[in-house]
Amino acid sequence: MSPASSAIAVADLPALIPGRRRERPSRPIELSGSFTHEGHRLAYTEFGSGDRVVVLTHGIMLTRRMHAPLARRLARAGFRAVTLDLLGHGDSDRPTDSWLYSMPAFAEQTVALLDHLDVDAAVIGGTSLGANVALEVGVSAPERALGLVVEMPVLDNAIVAGLITFTPLLMAARFLPVTVQGVALAAKLVPHGNQWVDVVTDTLSQQPAPMAALLHGVLFGRIAPPKSIRRKIETPALVIGHEGDPIHPFGDADTLAADMPTAEFVQARSPVELRFDPSRLTDAITGFAARCHDR
Repeated sequence: MSPASSAIAVADLPALIPGRRRERPSRPIELSGSFTHEGHRLAYTEFGSGDRVVVLTHGIMLTRRMHAPLARRLARAGFRAVTLDLLGHGDSDRPTDSWLYSMPAFAEQTVALLDHLDVDAAVIGGTSLGANVALEVGVSAPERALGLVVEMPVLDNAIVAGLITFTPLLMAARFLPVTVQGVALAAKLVPHGNQWVDVVTDTLSQQPAPMAALLHGVLFGRIAPPKSIRRKIETPALVIGHEGDPIHPFGDADTLAADMPTAEFVQARSPVELRFDPSRLTDAITGFAARCHDR
């Protein structure tokens, strides 16, 4: 691993000066950087500072940008939150070999981030694909995970819905690449500046060959640790699930929490509660992370 830091800092805003109008609340420092793992560049952003580290990974074809609001809230609560673009996503490299993409490989990249940052152990969290990555870290490197935040895991009950959803995208990327290129071109024309508009345009801005390799590697590889192994994960876990989403079935999250010896379960009111009405779930995540670091 060789660091290739390209950092951009956003300093705290100046303090209020008597006689002047009130400034906006101070925002924690944000640092964007990158490092090299197994010959590929991986990008990340740090929010806040200190020894209480939380790492967040994203859903499939999304980017670290999706977790920026949560990372900022964690930073304001005193944590050092780090969001990572896994291989094939966001600002990280996007190779075209499908064998490079798998949940165990993504878990290795997450641990490599900890090595790059000289962090012995952290709370590891993620959404959807990122939730499964957190589980893989809990299996392959339990000594590096103080706790796991598993939002919307994709397990046994989601396989059929996942294949129905993503196989057409794989076929389009393989055999009709012009359609993927056309959507990416259209996404570039959308004005940026809104958090969730930017998340959507990030997702739509795909390159056909890397996208096909990513989907092939994920869909036809190990989706998650099997049930027999999940039952042996002793790392404390906060599992967040919701109803009404076939790709992230409530039964997967509920059963996972029951299977894991030290897991607690929180039911979200909707798939987007953490994005658009975040207070309740953010409090749950912050409290869980604090307990993990205080153990």
